[in-house]
Amino acid sequence: MTLRFDLIIRDANVFNGLGTPRVRTDVGVTGDRIIAIGDLGASHADREVDANGLALAPGFIDAHTHDDRAVLCGPACMLCKMSQGVTTVVVGNCGFSLSPVRMTARPVPPLDLLGDASWFSFGSFGEYAERLKREPPPVNTYALIGHMSLRIEAMNGDMQRAATAREAAYMQSRLLQSLVEGASGFSTGLYYPPSVMAPTDEVIAVAEALRATKGMYVTHMRNEAADVLLSIEESLKIGRAVDAPVVISHHKCTMPENFGRSADTLALIESAAAGQKVDFDVYPYDASSTVLIPHRVRPDVPVQITWSAPHPDMAGRYLHDVAADWKMDLREAADRLLPAGAIYFQMDEPDVRRILSHRLAMIGSDGLPHDEFPHPRLWGTFPRVLGHYSRDLKLFSLEEAVRKMTGHTAAVFGMVDRGVIREGAYADMVLFDPDTVRDAADYDNPQAVSTGILETWINGQSAYVFGDGATEARAGRLITRNQP
Repeated sequence: MTLRFDLIIRDANVFNGLGTPRVRTDVGVTGDRIIAIGDLGASHADREVDANGLALAPGFIDAHTHDDRAVLCGPACMLCKMSQGVTTVVVGNCGFSLSPVRMTARPVPPLDLLGDASWFSFGSFGEYAERLKREPPPVNTYALIGHMSLRIEAMNGDMQRAATAREAAYMQSRLLQSLVEGASGFSTGLYYPPSVMAPTDEVIAVAEALRATKGMYVTHMRNEAADVLLSIEESLKIGRAVDAPVVISHHKCTMPENFGRSADTLALIESAAAGQKVDFDVYPYDASSTVLIPHRVRPDVPVQITWSAPHPDMAGRYLHDVAADWKMDLREAADRLLPAGAIYFQMDEPDVRRILSHRLAMIGSDGLPHDEFPHPRLWGTFPRVLGHYSRDLKLFSLEEAVRKMTGHTAAVFGMVDRGVIREGAYADMVLFDPDTVRDAADYDNPQAVSTGILETWINGQSAYVFGDGATEARAGRLITRNQP
C-alpha cells in the first residue's frame, strides 16, 4: 500500500532519544506527528529529504533557559536555539519569570535579565499563555513560575526579609492559579539577593501548591560553593516536603577551593535518587554567567562584562582591565558598572566532565538572550556536547549525548510525546552531521552559528535551515507537564 506524507526523511541514521543504538531508516511525517518509521521506498511526500546517512534525532530540549521574553519576539530572536537543533525551551528558571507580575519600575536584579518593566505586563500566567496562543512562539515553550516574581508582588517590593505567613499564602495561591492556567512548576533562585532572605520554610509554604498539581520544583540552589552539600540537602528537603520532583539547576561546584567536590555532590544526589525523584541540568562550559554582583567579585576568578547600563562600551571587556583603566579596585569598578551582567570563570573542567557524564544529567544552556555580549553557551551548548564532548573527547556515546538532550529531559519534565522519534510522537526533529557538528561561539565571538546542524523541524514544520537561517514558521506551542 502506497502512503502519502507531508514529509519523508529518507536514509537517516535515526537516534530515538532513548539511548538505544541508532537505526538507518526512513521517517514519515504528516501534520505535526511522526506517522511511520521504516522502509518508505514505496511512499511519497510533498517534500522528501535524502539524509544520506546523516543523523536524525529528536529536537533538542533546552532544560534551562531564560527565554521567557525571547519566545515572544519571533523567529529571529530564537535563531540562537533553532540553529543548535533546539525545538523546546524551559523558561522561568532561577526564580524569575515574566508572569504573573506587572511592574512599573525597573526590575531588581536578576529580574532585569528578562527586560525592563514594560515586559512585565502579564498579571497572570493565563495572560502569558494566551499571548503564546495568539502569537505562536518559534519553539515549544514549557514554563515555570519564579519565586522572586511572586515575592515582588506579594511583598510590595520589600523583600530584604522573610515573607510573613500571609504573604507566603498569597504566593502559594498565585502559584496554584498559574499551574492551573498551564504553568508546569515552581523555580527558586535562593542564591540571589533578595531571594537569599527567604528561609526554607517560606519556600516550602509557597511550593505546597505543587502537591495537588504534580508540578516540578526547580532550583538555582542557595550555594554552589562551600555549602553546596547543604544546599543540595535543602533542595531535597523542599521536594520531599511537598511531594514534588526536584531539578537542581546548572549543577556545578564553584570557586577554586571547591574544585573536585563534584564527586561528593553527585554521590549525594545519587543516594537521594533512590528515595525521591531528583535530576539536574548542566551546561558544557567551565564559566557561568549572570548579573554582576560586586560583593562576590574575587581577584582569583576572572570576570568578563556582558552588559552595563551606564557603561555599554565595557561589554566584552574583563573586569580587571576595566578596573586598571579606571585606577580603582575590582569591587569599586564593579559597583560603577551596575546594573550589569558578567561571565565568571569559576569552575573546573574535570568537574564539568564528571557532571556531564552522570546518568541523571540533562543539558541546559542557561543562556541569556538579551545580554549585549552573551556567554557563548547561548549559541553553542548543544553542538558542543555532540562535537567536543561526545565525538572528540569520547566522554560518552553519541546515543547517550542525544538521550541527555531529548528523551531523558522529556521524561523528567513530563513532556508527553516529545523527546523521542517514534510513531505517534510530535515531529520535533533535527538533522545533523556527526562528523562536522561543532560549536563556533566562544568568549571573543559569542554569537556565532554552529556548524553541522543542517535542519530543525518543530511540530512538523521546517524552522531552521543551515545557510538560510530561521524560517518564518512559528510552529511552537505551550507545553504543560503531563498533558498531551
